[in-house]
Amino acid sequence: MHSLIEEGFKLALYGMGTVFLFLTLLVIAIYFMAWTLRKLDYVSEEGKPRVLSNKTKAIIIAAISLHRKNKPAQ
Repeated sequence: MHSLIEEGFKLALYGMGTVFLFLTLLVIAIYFMAWTLRKLDYVSEEGKPRVLSNKTKAIIIAAISLHRKNKPAQ
């Protein structure tokens, strides 16, 4: 019976260790992506998105409308 409890603790330790490692890597990846976006000037230091110019907005709207116009019927 003692061996069964030890195996249970080992399994729990491996499981919690795996989850802890995954979540730690996830936090590091999110931090790195946020740092990259700030470096590329997509997001300001306060976390707000960069303001787009009217020309850029017009280009985006034209691209979306062109895409919708050329979309095949389903």
